[in-house]
Amino acid sequence: MNLLRKILFPFAILYGLITSIRNFLFDKGILKSYSFDLPIIAVGNLSVGGTGKTPQIEYLIRLLSDKYKIATLSRGYKRQSKGFILAEASSNAALLGDEPFQFYKKFAAIQVAVDADRKNGIEQLLAQQEKPEVILLDDAFQHRKVKAGFYILLTSYGDLYSDDFMLPTGNLRESRSGAARANVIIVTKCPFNLSPDEQNNIKNRLKVSENQELYFTFIAYEEFIYAENRKINVNEIQSASKLLVAGIAKPEPFFAYLQDTNDVCLSFPDHHNFTDKDILEIKNLAQNNIIITTEKDYVRLKGSLPSEQLFYLPIQSSFVSGSENFDKIIIDYVGKSTRNSKSD
Repeated sequence: MNLLRKILFPFAILYGLITSIRNFLFDKGILKSYSFDLPIIAVGNLSVGGTGKTPQIEYLIRLLSDKYKIATLSRGYKRQSKGFILAEASSNAALLGDEPFQFYKKFAAIQVAVDADRKNGIEQLLAQQEKPEVILLDDAFQHRKVKAGFYILLTSYGDLYSDDFMLPTGNLRESRSGAARANVIIVTKCPFNLSPDEQNNIKNRLKVSENQELYFTFIAYEEFIYAENRKINVNEIQSASKLLVAGIAKPEPFFAYLQDTNDVCLSFPDHHNFTDKDILEIKNLAQNNIIITTEKDYVRLKGSLPSEQLFYLPIQSSFVSGSENFDKIIIDYVGKSTRNSKSD
């Protein structure tokens, strides 16, 4: 924790007080939460950024989309638009935000919408001719105006919320006690061989209650990098000279997975909107070498860099153990909620 953050500690106390009062008002029904007659799963975190919400949403899409009509609803962080937007063929990352646009490009069978007002977004989705049967709320753990039916809370292995402080001293958006709203807590970005003893240690540190499920996941990188019209095995380019570009929170694992001795790593802030100056810098650094970026950054860089030179590395969320149990919990919740809504 740097000196400035320590100096700002009184503001962290004030911020914590404000968010606690807000949560109390929602808990007591003084501020109204709205429920909807379909299964809604909210995925979020207590801290700002970097916990792996996007691969977790994608995991849920893969799990559910064969059986149900799925819609994702995101705020659309840093998008250059306002209000409710339902993705369509003319949409792009600037209109939707990078992560929703990534969902739209990867999963043709689902609806992808953005709206900072999640209540309005849900109402707009339900007003569509093709109504979703399940809605996945992206980064909505603090959006108390909507009462989701199921909450998944993410926390990073290297940055557990139990070890963090409120903004601006730390990175917490609300008190650690907010974790009590979660049905499932997932510790993300773990070592793939995380031991049972360490898992139990983390469970105790997080103070997971008896009515909550705890799981551990790691980032699984695909074997190939992809360009617009081709793919290359990662092993073939591991020792080749290349430029690695990332505009994500905590890009170090991405760089470490691909980097060789002579590679250049170029890092930008999370959700960075690449300027002409940035593009020129990337081109100058890359020269004729391939450029590898994250899937999230690719949707913003595509069209600005040569298509034969620009590649991305997809990732997935994988469970250290217990994936079958997690899948069953989600499928049971959705199935039960769907039956209830159809019987009303």
